[in-house]
Amino acid sequence: MTRPELRPNSPARPIGSPEDAELIPEASLAKRPSSGRQTDDVSHDAPRFETGTTIVALRATDGVMMAADQRMSLGGQFTANKDVQKIEQVHPTATMAIAGSVGPAQDLIQSLRAEASLYESRRDEPMSMTALSNAAGEHVRGLPVAPLLAGVDESGGHVFELDGGGSVVGDSYAAGGSGMQVAYGVLERRVDADADVEAAADTAVAAVEAACERDTASGDGVTLTTVTADGVAFDERRAS
Repeated sequence: MTRPELRPNSPARPIGSPEDAELIPEASLAKRPSSGRQTDDVSHDAPRFETGTTIVALRATDGVMMAADQRMSLGGQFTANKDVQKIEQVHPTATMAIAGSVGPAQDLIQSLRAEASLYESRRDEPMSMTALSNAAGEHVRGLPVAPLLAGVDESGGHVFELDGGGSVVGDSYAAGGSGMQVAYGVLERRVDADADVEAAADTAVAAVEAACERDTASGDGVTLTTVTADGVAFDERRAS
């Protein structure tokens, strides 16, 4: 079976792209020590750009969906960018959505990509979603981010919530960020266990758009990803 290729390109600008280099303080880009080393010397006290954010993920019968708004804010008070991609591919059939500080989020995504690539090169097969989520839980510990991880493997679709304490919680759907309460209201009402990716996409977008109406730190359009056994597809729906 031919494995899907990682796709670094997508409609919106990725978190931490060169265009944002002058916006992100160097202190927030410090590399986190590898697992097993002391992390007391890593400080996240410097001013950081935070994505504010509404992110959602949900399972479908034939894959998983992720959606996120595209606004980046400074402390939730000033809009620093209106075209930020908060979902990144980290595995041939998995994506991660980030809520939190941009620099540590970029570091986490790069670490997961490297780990997934190394695993595949050594074992000649992609990581399972359980293995990937466990690796993500190790890498996220101590970071000021709260990501969602969604992907597909031989056992089907998976959605995981993670936090800076290193916890990993699996569920059929999840929301995160400053708009999560509104997003959860939509998800609770509309999630259907029998929905395919097309129907799940409508639910994911509706949840993010509803949050953007009420949460001032979320807005400016929706990035949408469809993850199936064939790979990852990105789409974008701009705010009207």
